[in-house]
Amino acid sequence: MKSADGDHIIDPERQETREQQADRNWSELLQEMRVMETGTQILAGFLFTLPFQQRFGQLDDIQRIVYLILVILAAVLTVLLLTPIGLHRTLFRQRLKHEIVERSAVIVRIALIGAAVLAAGTASLVFDVVVGRAAGITVLLVLLIVVGLLWLAYPALVGRKSTPNGVRADAEEGS
Repeated sequence: MKSADGDHIIDPERQETREQQADRNWSELLQEMRVMETGTQILAGFLFTLPFQQRFGQLDDIQRIVYLILVILAAVLTVLLLTPIGLHRTLFRQRLKHEIVERSAVIVRIALIGAAVLAAGTASLVFDVVVGRAAGITVLLVLLIVVGLLWLAYPALVGRKSTPNGVRADAEEGS
């Protein structure tokens, strides 16, 4: 099937060409990256202010190492989330939008894992300092389990209950 301008439609349901689909996917990916970048920047800002607090000097060696790992992770995540923009800026005139979207989606998936570790690690460090090491480790494990459930198990459950066209399987049975 062809569109009005002669391009092949790859998604008849949406009436989209490959280029239109890539543009839509890029736009959605940018929105997701904006949210992730904001969260990463907030956590990084929090981490960057810690050395200027009076109690920072009281951290033990493990807490300092965890802190430095979290600072590095926050910086790497910031760069990682900017990588799709750099990729787009470098390649956008080469008509490679589909490839840019595919590569950027992989980067965002990796950044999601990093964001989960950063959030859980930061909360763990705070609990370690305020309550104790056992509480810090418990918070780390609980938050990583919660992230796993919400980001992996829950989407799998939703996907299993839906059909490819987005209609819930049990809704189709009832009609």
